[in-house]
Order: sequence, then C-alpha cells, then structure tokens
Amino acid sequence: MIEYAADWRTAGACLSVDPDLFFPIATTSSLAGRQITEARQVCAGCQVRQQCLDFAMRTGETHGIWGGTTPEERVSARRQRLRRRGARRSWQQAPGTRAS
Repeated sequence: MIEYAADWRTAGACLSVDPDLFFPIATTSSLAGRQITEARQVCAGCQVRQQCLDFAMRTGETHGIWGGTTPEERVSARRQRLRRRGARRSWQQAPGTRAS
C-alpha cells in the first residue's frame, strides 16, 4: 500500500463543506458549472491549497476539484510540463554524437 503524508488534509477549508461539491457529475451542465465555481471559492480561501494541488498532480487524480483545479486543467498542466521538459532536452546533443 502507498502511504502519503496527509497532515495537510486536516487543515483543508473543504472539511466543513459537503464533499459532493468537489465532485460534479458532469463538467458541462450549468449545475456542474455552479458547483465548480463554488468549490473554487472554497479552495481560494484554503491555507493548504498548494499541498492539495501537489497531491492531485503527484497521484494523477482524474476526478474532482483539487487545489482549485478541474481534472481538465490538471491534464493540461501535465502536458505543458512534459512539453517544457521536451523543449529543454531538444537543444541538448544526443549522447555519442559530435557537433560538426
């Protein structure tokens, strides 16, 4: 079993809110849009927002609002990070080759 340091969870602003708020059923309906907005408002005032987002990114959370982000935003952030890493490596010379 994988264990994660979860001390930050006990300080989350979301503890006093219905957990269903952070897991809208669909992201396209107007109800889901209101849920996402409301969840983000809770996250905006949270003292452990960054730890929450770090956890979601590290564990690959694919559902729910974590650290004020939607699953789509987290996927986009992961892709951006991968592109940046690839861009940094593209200027490096491949091992075993020589510059002319």
